[in-house]
Amino acid sequence: MAVYKEPKTNTWRVIYRYTDWNGERKQSQKRGFQTKREAQSWEREQLNKLGSDLDMTFRSFVEHYEEDRRSRIKDSTWESKEHIIRTKLLPYFGKLKMSSITPQQIVRWQNELINYRDKDGAPYSPVYLKSIQNQISAIFNHAVRYYNLKENPCKKAGSMGKKKNREMAFWTKDEYLQFIDAMMDKPLSFYAFEMLYWCGIREGELLALTPADFDFDKRTVTINKTFQHTGGKDIITPPKTEKSNRTITMPRFLADEMQEYLKMQYDIGIDDRMFPVTKSYLYREMQRGCKETGVKRIRIHDLRHSHISLLIDQGFSAVAIADRVGHESIDITYNYAHLFPSKQAEMADKLDMERGI
Repeated sequence: MAVYKEPKTNTWRVIYRYTDWNGERKQSQKRGFQTKREAQSWEREQLNKLGSDLDMTFRSFVEHYEEDRRSRIKDSTWESKEHIIRTKLLPYFGKLKMSSITPQQIVRWQNELINYRDKDGAPYSPVYLKSIQNQISAIFNHAVRYYNLKENPCKKAGSMGKKKNREMAFWTKDEYLQFIDAMMDKPLSFYAFEMLYWCGIREGELLALTPADFDFDKRTVTINKTFQHTGGKDIITPPKTEKSNRTITMPRFLADEMQEYLKMQYDIGIDDRMFPVTKSYLYREMQRGCKETGVKRIRIHDLRHSHISLLIDQGFSAVAIADRVGHESIDITYNYAHLFPSKQAEMADKLDMERGI
């Protein structure tokens, strides 16, 4: 690399040569530095990056992290990661060297986030704090695994936040029936919420549905894709997990409702989206319905919890429920354990019998 002054503009320029991942020699440059020190500082940072030297800044390593990870995950997943990195990590760690970030600095950063309050005095939720913690730890784990960082400072600093909220919000069947009455004036909204509640599908799975996904002779709907609006574009991708690829049998009344809805769509193609709206539309409609009926406000995703709680109340096993909603059965058992009827008394009685009491 070399640093030169450009007399015409009275600024500094860096010219650097490097070998790309194909082993080819390349040359590039950057102009416009106001001082020689700025140019040399940038030059050193590029040398650190090109050599994967962890004397590079956290900001520079994030560029490596993005190059390594972005093509391996969904665009929507990267957008969530990028927002946390840009707003919660770079402002604090961006200028620090990767190799010199300490557990003490992690702890001080955690404390700032834990003590944060917005204009209404509300803190970040425990789940959001956990998401932020997971992201910074993932970056340092990547550095340990692939770039020879000695250790992840987050391990010594400890975690913050919680993976799950303490209480899971959901509607009873009666609450849902009150809510859905308010949707009768808009067929798209009515039929969309019917699918969400009675099938327990995710928002993205609903918004990706096409007429081709339905078999009304068998009363089934096949879930094999999901919808997301990202980067200003509508994108259809595979479902969240492999387990999410599934075929759901609909109750007879719902199959009839979906046939009614399709008859209203005079010009819909077999592969066209049946619900050509966004998640924000569903959110607004849910807010409207709650306001009109007085039913407590929950998230769209909580309709999925509501469906699962209904099935548990009807006595279905965790394995059967998991197959329907596209979860692992262990997740159903863990996340909804408090809803399953307790077998403790029955167990104790049977142990008494074994003992002969």
